Amino acid sequence: MINRNTIQCSMVLEAVNKLQCHATAVEVYDEVAREYPNISRGTVYRNLNRLSQIGKIRKIEIPGAADRFDHRCQEHYHILCEKCGRVFDVDMDVIEDLYQKIRDTHGFEFTGCDIIFRGICPECK
Repeated sequence: MINRNTIQCSMVLEAVNKLQCHATAVEVYDEVAREYPNISRGTVYRNLNRLSQIGKIRKIEIPGAADRFDHRCQEHYHILCEKCGRVFDVDMDVIEDLYQKIRDTHGFEFTGCDIIFRGICPECK
């Protein structure tokens, strides 16, 4: 038997995958609520955090702005448009030895990182 929480989690995951735009929690809620108007914001927000914790989606924390949720979980970089606030994927290879260089000089054990470049997108130029 599928429990209600699993169904709600699936609805939220489906919305993130459909949007594919580094959506905010509000944008994901709006997408889910179009089809399921009785769902609460809290339910969507809890399930976004749960999905990111279990690795089904990626949470991108942006200082001074709303967190974003990415359907692509593999390691990659992002760029934030300083005018419109949209987040885009950067099409480049991940710098493989970056963690090793930092670990060697500072002694940290890494759990991950988010590298976010800033700029102005082509539409806002």
